[in-house]
Formats: sequence, C-alpha cells, structure tokens
Amino acid sequence: MKNIYIIGVGLIGGSLALDIKSNNPEAKISGIDSNEAHLDEALSLQIIDLKADYDDLNTADLVVLAVPVDKAIAILPKVLDLVSDHTLVIDVGSTKLPICKAVAQHDKRRNFLATHPIAGTEFSGPKAAVHGLFQKKTNIICEVEQTTFKLQEKALQLFSNLGMRIRYMNPKAHDKHIAYVSHLSHISSFMLGKTVIEKEKNERDIFDMAGSGFESTVRLAKSSPAMWTPIFEQNKANVIETLDEYINNLKQFKAFMEADDFSEIYSEMKNTNHIKDILNGIN
Repeated sequence: MKNIYIIGVGLIGGSLALDIKSNNPEAKISGIDSNEAHLDEALSLQIIDLKADYDDLNTADLVVLAVPVDKAIAILPKVLDLVSDHTLVIDVGSTKLPICKAVAQHDKRRNFLATHPIAGTEFSGPKAAVHGLFQKKTNIICEVEQTTFKLQEKALQLFSNLGMRIRYMNPKAHDKHIAYVSHLSHISSFMLGKTVIEKEKNERDIFDMAGSGFESTVRLAKSSPAMWTPIFEQNKANVIETLDEYINNLKQFKAFMEADDFSEIYSEMKNTNHIKDILNGIN
C-alpha cells in the first residue's frame, strides 16, 4: 500500500502515519484535517508528506479515519462514496456499533474494516504522535466478515507490521466491554480531578501534597473533551450501566467507613488486588 490517506492527523492518526512510513519508506502519506493548523504542524513534523482533499481519495490504497466518533459517522459514508474498489478504509474509534450501523447498507461496505486499537495517551494533536505507539497493543476488529477477504488480508498485514495483537468482537459486545475498561476510567479521572479542583479553592496546599498516585489517577483527565463527549454520547446506555455499578461500589465503601468496618474494607481491597494478576497476564 503506497498511497495512504490519514483523515485526522492527531495522536492516533499521526502515530499510524509515522509507523507506516517507518515500515514502508516508499509510502506517500497524505493528510486531511478540518484544522489547517494541524495539517501545517503535521507537515513540519514530517508526519505527513503532503496535504490532500477528499476528492483525492480515488487514488488511495488505504484510508485511515481518525477523527472523533461523531464526525466519523458523518464522514465515513462520504469516504466510501469516493474510494475505488481496491481501497481499504479503516476507522480507529472507541465505539463500534454506531459506525457499523451507519454504513451497514452502503454499496461499498465491503471496503470498510471497523477497528479499535487499544492504544493512546492523554495528549492530542499532531505533536502527540509517537513512533511505536501500537507495539504489543491489542487491536479489536468488528464485523470482519463484512469486509472483502483481500482487504482483510491487507489490514492484517498492516497490523502485524505495527506489532499489534488482534482480537475479534461483535460491535455490541465491544461497546459494552469498553465502557468498563476505558470509558469508566476516563469518567473517574475527570471527576476526581473536578473534586480536587473544587476543594483546592479552599485548601491550596492540596496540590503540594499530591503525589505520584494522584498524578497517575488523574492523568486521563487531561484528555480531549472534544473526543470524549461524543464517545460517552454514543455509548450512553453502557456507560450509565457501568456508572451505576461503580457508584454502588463507592456507596458500599462509604458505608463500611461509616460503620467502622475496616475488616470489610481490607477484604474489599485484598480481593481487588487480583486486578494485578489480570493485567500482568495481558502484558
């Protein structure tokens, strides 16, 4: 694949561009972005080789859609209208059911592969792009059977070159599970940050006392609201379900505190320590 088009040259799109170029120096990386400053920055950082327009997509071998999920639903049908029959189109969004539904009846549905690389940082924009972001990360692929086999092969080779592990899921299951392991984490981080900011108005020393634990817990609160608000909107039902369970656990913990039942608190934390075994098994 030599003609690569990245729509959205931020963290994920830019990092993909960098690694694709590293693996295939002959590839020409073209960028499309509604933010002209992002395109200029991506050019200066040598993330992309040139700017492009949607009308250029008829020459594409690969199109990567790396924009907020609400924008992706609007843009994807337009992209499929413009590409040739041999073009592979992938998205990298954190919700999968809405975008799969949006193109379910499209004449070129077979050109599209719904993917979600579980990789990223709290930063955004072209300057956030890094080499090796996807190495040893999981890439979830949804509705693979809807993509023509030849393009499946191209995609799998691309992901293999990036060093990614592949897992297949249906879009509904993906959105349910990702609400727990990703979306809830971001909400928790944002709300912890909010709680401390509001308290800091009266107790300025609180930030002087904040250590690495606080910093790591609120890291995700630096993430882009423009990206995460549409994700929460699209996955509303699953996110509310996870919040209900999380809030119930917080209430139970509070009740143990009020009852001076620290043996139960110890037990809760001890049982939850098992999470390290789960995470060690993933890495």
